[in-house]
Amino acid sequence: MSDNERWVRPLGSASTTEWSVAVDDGVDGWSHTRLYAVGLAAGETRTIAPGEWEHVVVPLSGSVSVTAVDADGGAHEARLAGRASVFSGPTDVAYAGRDCALTVTAEGGPASVAVCGARAAERHTPPFRHVDVADVPVELRGAGVASREVRNFGTPGVLDADSIIACEVVTPGGNWSSYPPHKHDEDRPGVETELEEIYYFEVAPSAGAPEAAGASPVGYQRVYGTDERPIDVLAEVRTGDVVLVPHGWHGPAMAAPGYDLYYLNVMAGPGTERAWLICDDPAHGWVRDTWSDQPVDPRLPLGGAR
Repeated sequence: MSDNERWVRPLGSASTTEWSVAVDDGVDGWSHTRLYAVGLAAGETRTIAPGEWEHVVVPLSGSVSVTAVDADGGAHEARLAGRASVFSGPTDVAYAGRDCALTVTAEGGPASVAVCGARAAERHTPPFRHVDVADVPVELRGAGVASREVRNFGTPGVLDADSIIACEVVTPGGNWSSYPPHKHDEDRPGVETELEEIYYFEVAPSAGAPEAAGASPVGYQRVYGTDERPIDVLAEVRTGDVVLVPHGWHGPAMAAPGYDLYYLNVMAGPGTERAWLICDDPAHGWVRDTWSDQPVDPRLPLGGAR
């Protein structure tokens, strides 16, 4: 029996008056992460009230300014240069710790922005940070048709935070990502961390692809469980769609030929260790051993070399 209805949020099905995408702990069975996304006209703003959540502001397109007021009344501000689109390269981001009030404003023209969040037990010092695009590590992961580009702006070792782990992945048309299927739903010290995960997707024609009237760029996402903790998701995904992964093996995320696939990942969990520790599905983990004999897809990184 498919679980798509519970865990897949097509664009428009998880919206509010303020956000085109709004996923948080109001979702039944969801506790540790949140994601808000919206397109803004020049000068238009959105606010996030202070609370027990830390946030990372990610420009999807265009530029935004971010203002934060911390728990002690201190004001902090950064202008995020952003980018033309998620397919044109990485972006700078802003971090705000728990108990900060946030205001995001489109600067110099229209912008699209995502605000990633995670429940935080502690306030981090300093409470606000601007991560420059030059400080965002870009990893080319996998090989052959499993090649993808990972932009690690919000991972341990790059961003100091309480619980949030966030990154973005771009997969060229025809390739498989989040592969081999893996999971992180148990607390096993040194082996696996328990993390729920949000996938936010965008899809676009690959560079040089012809324009086709009526085309609706599409990708696919798979999530499946164990006998003890079943889950069954197989979803078509388009720009603005969200897939929630409460537990289970997830992958592949598939980019259809001719269409590049982007996803923004937000992860956090109940454990005290902030780490992305995963285990592969043992039926498919052997795939990693084949990569040493294959080149990385020459289309990567999208947006040019850094």
